[in-house]
Amino acid sequence: MNALVVNLLLAFAWAGMQGSFTLGSLITGAVLGFFALWLSAPLIGIERLYFARVYRIVRLALFFLWELTLSSIRVAWDVIRPFPRNQPAIIEMPLSVKSDIEILLVTNLISLTPGTLSVDVTPDRETLLVHAMFADDPEALVTELKDGLERLVAEVFEK
Repeated sequence: MNALVVNLLLAFAWAGMQGSFTLGSLITGAVLGFFALWLSAPLIGIERLYFARVYRIVRLALFFLWELTLSSIRVAWDVIRPFPRNQPAIIEMPLSVKSDIEILLVTNLISLTPGTLSVDVTPDRETLLVHAMFADDPEALVTELKDGLERLVAEVFEK
């Protein structure tokens, strides 16, 4: 049976034993179920890829939340300044990710981050056009996006 399905079943079992199907009890059950599966993986033959992928997803989520916080502060600070220092531009970011879901996730995470907006993907799916509010150094921004979001998204989907 798929490890994700077993983990979800353990989360619902935990919530059922607690007598409340709240988000908190489901998350607690999912975390406890994850660790129970991790401990029993050699006994029941669960792939280690599941645990690595969950780790990568959590790392991507935490990285995105950190970037979201930093960019929100930067945009808010620029808005309340008497003389804004933003230098908007549209930059071209070459894409390393190839699958539809990876491109979709990268473009959506970029668009959700304040100060950046995914404009378009070229028809050959090799380049992403990004409108950046702070494009003082376009090469540094492209490097930051590629080494951050795009790399972590690619790691989530690698086998």
